[in-house]
Amino acid sequence: MHKKLPHPQERTERRISAAASIGMCVLTVLAQIATTLLLTYFLREKASYVYSVLEFIGAIIAIRVYQRPGSPSYKLVWMCLLLAVPVAGMILFCLWGGTHQAKQLSLRKVPPIPQRESQRMASEANLSRLTRKSPAWGRLAAYLQKRGFLLHRNTAARYFGDGAAFFDDLIAHLRQAEVYIFLEYYILAEGQIWDRIFAVLKERAAAGVEIHIIFDDFGNLTRLSDATLQTIQDAGIEVEVFNPVHRYVNRIYFNYRDHRKIAVIDGQTAYTGGINIADEYANIVERFGHWKDSGVRIDGEGAWGFAAQFMQMWKMMGRTFSNEDDYYRPRHEMPECPGWCQPFTDGPLNNPDNPVEETYLQLISSAQKMLYITTPYYAVEESMQQALCIAADAGADVRLLVPAIPDKKYAYMVAETYWGELLAHGVKIYKYAPGFVHAKSVMVDREVALVGSTNMDYRTFQLHYECAVLMYHMPVVEELLEDMDDMMSKSKQYTLEEWNSRSWMRKMFSSILRLGAIFL
Repeated sequence: MHKKLPHPQERTERRISAAASIGMCVLTVLAQIATTLLLTYFLREKASYVYSVLEFIGAIIAIRVYQRPGSPSYKLVWMCLLLAVPVAGMILFCLWGGTHQAKQLSLRKVPPIPQRESQRMASEANLSRLTRKSPAWGRLAAYLQKRGFLLHRNTAARYFGDGAAFFDDLIAHLRQAEVYIFLEYYILAEGQIWDRIFAVLKERAAAGVEIHIIFDDFGNLTRLSDATLQTIQDAGIEVEVFNPVHRYVNRIYFNYRDHRKIAVIDGQTAYTGGINIADEYANIVERFGHWKDSGVRIDGEGAWGFAAQFMQMWKMMGRTFSNEDDYYRPRHEMPECPGWCQPFTDGPLNNPDNPVEETYLQLISSAQKMLYITTPYYAVEESMQQALCIAADAGADVRLLVPAIPDKKYAYMVAETYWGELLAHGVKIYKYAPGFVHAKSVMVDREVALVGSTNMDYRTFQLHYECAVLMYHMPVVEELLEDMDDMMSKSKQYTLEEWNSRSWMRKMFSSILRLGAIFL
C-alpha cells in the first residue's frame, strides 16, 4: 500500500507554518528587547545583575561552541550572537545551532545498502590503478572510499550543458525503464516539463515498473498543488516528502533540506547535476535571464552508487521497498570504458565530517595547471578561500564562473566580499552575461570533473543533503571543459578595479550581510 499524501488543509498548514517559522527569527530579537525592558522596569537596580547572569550563561554556551569540532566561521557567528545578544542568541542556538537538530528530522539511523564483497574488491583494485596513474586523485578517491563511496569502472558518461537537452534525454531513458525508477529532487514543480515526465511515469507505472519519488517540502510549498500530489499517488507511484514543514514549526527544522538531484533507472542509468524538475531549467519560462545549468548521465557500474544512496534515504525516512535490496541491482554488464567514476552524497547527519567540502578542498589543492569552477553562490570557509588563492599564486589558471543576473541579491552581495582577495591573488572571475548560472561543477587539469547539486556556500556544506559524482580521466571531462569555455566566451571578466569602485554603502551592507552568511 502506498502512503497517503497530505490533505489540502495540511498543505495549507505547511504554508502557514513556513511563514510562522521564518517569523520566529524576528520574534527572538523582539524577545531580547522585551527581556531587557522588563528587567529594567520591574527590577530596576537589580536588572543589571539578572542580565549579567544571562550574559554569563551565554558566555558558557559560547565557550562550548568554541570547543566543539566543526566550521570555524559557523562557530564564530554563534559565539558573537551568544555574547552580544544572549537571550536571542540562546533561543536561536537551541533551535538551529545545537548538534541534535539534524538527528531529529524523523530520519531513522539505518546502515548503508550492503555492498557485495566483489564490489568492494573491485573498488580496491580500481583505487590501486587510479593511484598509479595519478597519486593525487588516488588520495581523493581513497578518502571517499573510506566513507563508503566505491570507485567504479566500466561507466560511460554524457555531459549536458543545457536543461532542454537534459530533459529530452532523461525522458527518453525513463521510457525504457523495465524494473524501477528512483527520483529525488529539491524542486518538482508543475509545468510543461513535469507534464512530459509524468506522462511517461504514469505509463511505466501501469506497465508494472516500480517508481519511488522523494521531494523536499520547503522547496515545493508553492510549486506543487494538492491535486497534482494526489494524481501522482493515484497513478501507483510511491511519494515521500522530505522534512514536512508543518511537522517542525516549533523546532524550525525546515532549515535542513534535501537539495539532491538524482534520477536512477534500473540501476543501469543515473542522472545528477544542478537541474531540478521545473520549466525555468529548460528556459521555457524566463526568471533571471538565460538559466544556465548542467547535468550528467552515467551508464554502467557507477549508476548503482546513486541507486544505493537513494535507497538509504528512502529507508531513513521510514519507508520500505517491496523487494529485497538485491532486486534493485543492475541486471546487465557494461562494456569496458576508460576512466573511473565515484558517486557520493553528504548531509548534516555527518557533521562535522563533510565529504563535499573536503572534496572541494582536495580538488583545489591538487590543481597544478587549471581549475575552473561554476557556482551560483559563494560563501566559504577561510580554508577554502586560501586554497584558491594559493592555487593561483602557485601558477594554476584558476577561474570562477558566476551569474551576472543573480536570483538572490543578498547572497550575491555576500559573495562580492570574498572576490577582492581572490582577484588580488590572480583568480579570474567571469560573470555570465546572458543571465543566471545555476550549474555546480569543477574541472581540474583536464583530468577530473565534478558535477552535482553542490553550491559553494555554508548551506551546502553544513545544512543540506547533497550529491555529486567525480569522474577521473573520462572523456566527459573534455565535454565539461568545452561548455565552460563557451560560458566564458559569453561572460564579462570582473576586475579588481570594479570591485574597489563599489559604493561605500554597498561595501558596508555586504560586510554586514556576510556576518549572517551561515543563515542565508
